[in-house]
Amino acid sequence: QVQLVESGGGSVQAGGSLRLSCAASGSTYSRLCMGWFRQAPGKEREAVAAVYAGDGETFYADSVAGRFTISQDNAKQTVYLQMNSLKPEDTGMYYCAANDRFWTCVLKLPFFDYWGRGTQVTVSS
Repeated sequence: QVQLVESGGGSVQAGGSLRLSCAASGSTYSRLCMGWFRQAPGKEREAVAAVYAGDGETFYADSVAGRFTISQDNAKQTVYLQMNSLKPEDTGMYYCAANDRFWTCVLKLPFFDYWGRGTQVTVSS
C-alpha cells in the first residue's frame, strides 16, 4: 500500500509559479511511477505529468509541456511539480498518484492505483 501526501498548492496570478510536492511511502520507491493529475470543477480528471522513479524518465501532457517540470528526490521519496507561466486554465485540484506494479510508467489515469487527497491550485487572471 502506497501512501501519498501532497503539499504546495495555493493561489497565484497568471504568469506566476507554484511548486507542488508529493511524499511517497509504503513501497520500494524505485518501483514507482509517480504522476500528477488535475481536475477542474465540472471536468474530468486529466493527466499532467509523470516520472518513473527507477530511471527518471518523464512524461508530460501537451497542455503543460514547456511550462511544468516534474522532478524527484529519491532520498526523500518525494516528487515535485514546478509550475511556471501559470494560466487560469491550470486552476483545479491537483492529485498525486502512484503505481508500483509494472516497473514502468504510463501517463494515463487508469494506470495509477494510489492517490493522494489533492491540493488546490488557483490561478487568477
